[in-house]
Amino acid sequence: MRSFMEEVSVLKLRIKYEKTGVLRFIGHLDIMRLFQKAIRRAKLDVAYTKGFSPHQIISFAAPMPLGMTSEGEYFDGEFNSVTSTKDMMKRLNDTLPDGIKVHDIVLLDEKAKPSMAIVTASDYYIYKNEECENDNLKLLVEIIDDVLNKSTLEIVKKTKTKEEMSDIKPLIYELKPYKDGIYMLLASGSRDNLKPELVIEALCNEAKITYNRYDYMIHRIETYMGERDSLKPLSCDGVRF
Repeated sequence: MRSFMEEVSVLKLRIKYEKTGVLRFIGHLDIMRLFQKAIRRAKLDVAYTKGFSPHQIISFAAPMPLGMTSEGEYFDGEFNSVTSTKDMMKRLNDTLPDGIKVHDIVLLDEKAKPSMAIVTASDYYIYKNEECENDNLKLLVEIIDDVLNKSTLEIVKKTKTKEEMSDIKPLIYELKPYKDGIYMLLASGSRDNLKPELVIEALCNEAKITYNRYDYMIHRIETYMGERDSLKPLSCDGVRF
């Protein structure tokens, strides 16, 4: 490991973290600033860009929408030197607030692609928002088999410029009852991307009930790379040190 580290000018790390509790209401830019400050406070030897306004070289894999929680978030960073996975995790976690916790840090190969470029899927746990009176989730669970037996599942997808009817069935890799809610594994990333909210809305349409985003809690379990039949977590791209 030491000889490898001596051969490269910077070391690429991939950091896995969770975002839970009230911090689900913190947006992506605030999360990025939070980690920049945490890295400085932890005295980690992060690399900076050159020029008049240097900034830390870090990039996030798949920014999570406001209101969602997750235990499978990632960002990549370049560092001039490192200590060990265990030490760097502890130093970061000692500076982070409740609701944000680093779970893993791996060392990437020098030629590894950025995490944002290799994301292909994410899985989610959908459960009832206890602050809402409606309990339509049970109805959605009951129609999962019917939906899976359909050849198509159409929903209106909205972009900044247009709305169009789209068949989202090919982008649903797995859909099943899970705990007291629903598990879904969906295409994610720059090539194909399906938001869990759209799947919930489509299920509501099939069940002929009104869709209300705030009736449901969405928790991302993991973020994956690879093809549909060979998915693996982004952390598998590196090694602990």
